[in-house]
Order: sequence, then C-alpha cells, then structure tokens
Amino acid sequence: MLEAILTRLETIKERFLFLEKELSSSEVINNHETYASFSKEYSGLKKIVEKFEEYKKNSKNLDSTKILLDDSDLEIKSLAQEELNFLIEEIKKNELEIKKLLIPENEDDDKDIFLEIRAGTGGDEAGIFAGNLFRMFTRLTERKKWQIELINARESEKGGFKEVVAKISGSEVYKYLKFESGVHRVQRVPDTESQGRVHTSACSVAVLPEVKELDQIEIDKSDIRVDTFRASGAGGQHVNKTDSAVRLTHIPSGLVVECQDGRSQHKNKAKAMTLLQSKLMEQAANEQTKKMDVERKNMVGSGDRSEKIRTYNFPQNRITDHRIEYSIHSLEAFLDGDMDEMVNTLIEENQARLLTQLEKTLS
Repeated sequence: MLEAILTRLETIKERFLFLEKELSSSEVINNHETYASFSKEYSGLKKIVEKFEEYKKNSKNLDSTKILLDDSDLEIKSLAQEELNFLIEEIKKNELEIKKLLIPENEDDDKDIFLEIRAGTGGDEAGIFAGNLFRMFTRLTERKKWQIELINARESEKGGFKEVVAKISGSEVYKYLKFESGVHRVQRVPDTESQGRVHTSACSVAVLPEVKELDQIEIDKSDIRVDTFRASGAGGQHVNKTDSAVRLTHIPSGLVVECQDGRSQHKNKAKAMTLLQSKLMEQAANEQTKKMDVERKNMVGSGDRSEKIRTYNFPQNRITDHRIEYSIHSLEAFLDGDMDEMVNTLIEENQARLLTQLEKTLS
C-alpha cells in the first residue's frame, strides 16, 4: 500500500481514538450538539479503523509466515506457502476495501430525488418512450420499496408524456439513480410503422437530489412569479373545477416549475417550491464545478440523440450504456424495473475512477 495512504490511516486512527475518549467524557455527553457531531464522525471512521487493523494484522502474519519458508521441514514449508498465498489475497482485499472507504462520501447519496423525463427528438414515439421510462422507474420504486409521487405531467397525444416530473423517496435513492441523468435513446419499430422500419427517438432524464431545509438557499419572494391554473389530465371529477395547479417562475434564472397533482393549491405551491429549490441548488452546483468537471456540466443534455448515455434497442433485445460500453440482453425485464445489474456496474466503474483519482492525489 502507498506510504501516503498508510500515513493518512494512522492520522485517521488517532482521530478515532480521540473521539472515542471524548464521547465518554461528561462535558461532551452533556452537550447534545457536540455529542451528535462526534458520534456521527466516530461511526464514519470506525469501519476504516477496523479494516486498517485487519490489514496490519494480516501484514504482520505475512512477515512471520515468510520466515517459515526457510524451514528445513518440507511439510511446514508447504503449509507456510499455503498460508502465505492466503494472506496475500486477504491483504489485497483489505487494501481495496480501505481505499473504497477513503473515497469521500457524496452528501447527496441518501437524499430523495426529483425525477424529470422530457420527450426529445422523435415526435410521438419520443413521448411514448417517455411513458416507458416513467413506468420503468415506477416499477423500480416498487421493487426497492421506495415511494413515488407525481408532481407534474403533460401527456402526449399518442400516449406517454411530453414531460413528467415525480418525487421518489426512500433509502439511498440518489446514490442509485444519479447515473440515470442524460439522454436515453430508443430504437424500435413504432406501432404506426407499416413498412417495418426501425425509428430512433430520445428522451432526456434529470435526477435532482431534494433540497433539505438545512441546505436551502434563500429565495427573494419578489423574484418569484406565481401563476395558478386549472389542473389538466388524470384527476377525476375535481379536475378543471378550481385553480389548484401552481406554476412558479424564478425570474433571475428563468427556471419554471409546475405542480398540479394535488387538489390543494397550498400543497401544490409547497411542492413546487421544494422542486424549485432543488433545481436552483443543482444550477448552483453546476456553476461551481463546470470548469473542473465537463461531465457534470453536460449531465442532462438537450434531448438530442447524439448526446445519448444509453440505447434501448428493441430489435436486438439489448440495452447499452455508452459511458461504460456495457450491454444487457434483457430489455423487457429492464423496462420492468430490473435495473440492478446495469446500475451496480455503473457504481463500480465510478468507484474505480474515484480510486484512481485518490491514488493520484496521494502519490
């Protein structure tokens, strides 16, 4: 393991032991804010320290086992070689686990999200595909036992959506879905195609972490224009009888959000404000990082097919993620929310990239 990483681990261990001592002191116990802060930090460091101790134990055993290789007894020598091979593999595992634990956590990973799907190029077929994607994410939430709440939807004439916005709540939702942001392309023969020709269309997907109260940026009320209107689309007898739907326009940025899901104008306005906060936070984050991270700046794209992150090829029963050049041949299951294989591969690839960055930083 790199010397710089070992030095960092010793520093982490020192901090861990300091926190352990402080958490048993009456001064810290009686200060709820400090106790909560120290407890959270202590829990975060515990896994790293445990893996570091395991690494040191295996390294020490490795050194003592090497000595036995010089033993004149062939049986002892053979057993020592077996133990040596085992310890080498264990140390490799320890090193990888430690490096993964050293990767800074994304503070947004455990947040709920706003999911936005917009039909892009491809006309009616793009709208139908937007409907397919929304169903895919809805089925995923059922599999994960998350909750999904429709915020706004504009239906397409031939089925599906021109635009649909929903909130998804649950454990580590953003961590799982953050790689879904970008342009999703579909290749298939539309039902209206009499010649059997394959058409290509696309939708853009945005995944925005929900802004919590502590994270919120201040918005001047005078910067927001509030419009109310009658809800359209599904909703039963109540639809179009009251101006319950709300549209918020943030004048300085030009951002516009709508919510027409609930019957209460007050609740719709509150939901729309939360969505606006999330979009403004995302915009601010992009401004801060766009010079350093081109990938982040281009996260969503415009809905143009050439900006695709993933292709859903119906004739070949194949889904290909172009960022990692990884394909799965089970399109029907994938669109039914069975996304684990693809998403876990994306997470692993991202971890590998972050590990490389970590090693470069510490080398």
